[in-house]
Amino acid sequence: MTDSQYDRPYADLLGLAQEAARRAGELLRDGRPADLAVAHTKSSPIDVVTEMDIAAEKLITDLISGRRPDDGFLGEEGASAAGTSGVRWVIDPLDGTVNYLYGLPTWAVSIAAEQDGETVVGVVAAPMRGETYHAVRGGGAWATGAWEGERPLSCRTETPLAHALVSTGFNYVAEVRAHQAEVAARLVPRVRDIRRGGSAAIDLCDVACGRLDGYYERGLHAWDLAAGDLIAREAGALTGGRPGKRPTGELALAATPGVFEPLQHLLEDAGAWHD
Repeated sequence: MTDSQYDRPYADLLGLAQEAARRAGELLRDGRPADLAVAHTKSSPIDVVTEMDIAAEKLITDLISGRRPDDGFLGEEGASAAGTSGVRWVIDPLDGTVNYLYGLPTWAVSIAAEQDGETVVGVVAAPMRGETYHAVRGGGAWATGAWEGERPLSCRTETPLAHALVSTGFNYVAEVRAHQAEVAARLVPRVRDIRRGGSAAIDLCDVACGRLDGYYERGLHAWDLAAGDLIAREAGALTGGRPGKRPTGELALAATPGVFEPLQHLLEDAGAWHD
């Protein structure tokens, strides 16, 4: 569904998010040194990635604030402004940093627009996949690919937990990672298999696309979740955290309707949010 088919002001927010995500994705894709993981001109490859991350966020915030100067921002790389319009942009300029460092294709630009605290627009651009995903609240979820036109997204509907392909992520803190590995080990006998993609935004979109049946992770931030969570929900998936809670840093979960509740209870029993 093109942005012109949505009611304004959502169409305007979507068009701006798509433009910003596309331009930031091009900057990251075209500006990445080919030998980033093994050679570098700065003190370390991480410095180069950080510079790219910051440059992408600046591109996004400059573009949006130039057209909507009264909006607020929340960004991974420090963009923070309250704004006065009731609209806040939640930005992850490079989700999947380690993948980007190593030259793996699973990284994305994630941009969401909130209206009075509710996410109304979400865009996730995955340049190395040649795909961009978007959703507007109440308008469904859609993907545009380099080799095909726009298509609607719909999550799987019939998969039971025992046949579910589930993705997750791991924290950088060793003690937390060790516990997360224990939780994953408890899940393995109960599901088809487990994947570790490395980008929360793309994992959420893969649930929307039907490429995954579920995704969970602990330790995420608002910018990791905002756009992908909306896209997954608009594709028919259920999202949440611990039973009765919204997705938080404690636990974020997205899954097909048949998988969500049993997976949520399995994670609860495994103490997925504990150290």
